[in-house]
Amino acid sequence: MEINIGISESNRQSVANELSKILADEFVLYTKTKNAHWNVIGLDFYDKHKFFEIQFEQLDDIIDRVAERIRSLGHYAPASLKEFLSLKSLSESTNNERDGRSFISELLFDHERIIKDLRENINLFENDFNDLGTSDFITGLMQEHEKMAWFLRSHI
Repeated sequence: MEINIGISESNRQSVANELSKILADEFVLYTKTKNAHWNVIGLDFYDKHKFFEIQFEQLDDIIDRVAERIRSLGHYAPASLKEFLSLKSLSESTNNERDGRSFISELLFDHERIIKDLRENINLFENDFNDLGTSDFITGLMQEHEKMAWFLRSHI
């Protein structure tokens, strides 16, 4: 069935392409946060283990919402590691340290990068692709990442 929501097919495709990149970065960040949850060591192990669990659960929810936004625009969300790795801008973890502070520093860097990328896309979606819904959606994601970054920053 044809989608008739006031956004042209080519604009919906462009938005889905950009959202797919966001989804890939969210998945990489989720994986890095899971790594921190599983592998953190130190005297504050339990607190950091629980803290990273809260953060990866938040990221899991974000991932689901980004994929569903892509689907609501009539396109399929990437869903394989190969696709995510080809679309991502974040790097995979190269940190060999396993203490909470090292994980937090790396995750904070990635959240801040995602925040900047989302901020750059707000006007693109609204002005270039006539998609105020996605512009509003990623504004909300940016705010969630800002709060998550604040929580990470507060541990340093």
